[in-house]
Amino acid sequence: MEFVKALMVIPLILFMVVVAPIWITMHYKSLNKSSASLNAEDREAIEDILATVDKLTDRIETLESILDADHPQWRAEQARREQSV
Repeated sequence: MEFVKALMVIPLILFMVVVAPIWITMHYKSLNKSSASLNAEDREAIEDILATVDKLTDRIETLESILDADHPQWRAEQARREQSV
C-alpha cells in the first residue's frame, strides 16, 4: 500500500514543481498580452475624450482671458480666498 501511495505522490510533486509554475506563468503572460492592446472602440473612446479635453481647455483659457480683461485682480482675490479657508 505504501508503494502505491508513493507512486501517486511522485507525479503530483513533479506536477507542482515543474508543470504548475510554467502553466501559471504562461497563463498570466497571455493575459497581459491580450489586455495590452486596445481595440478599435477603446481607441475611439480615448480620442473622443481627448477631443473633449482639448475643447474644455480652450473654453477655460477663453474664460480666463475674459476675466483678465474685465476684472484684472480676480486671480489675486481667488488666491486670498483660498488662503483664508
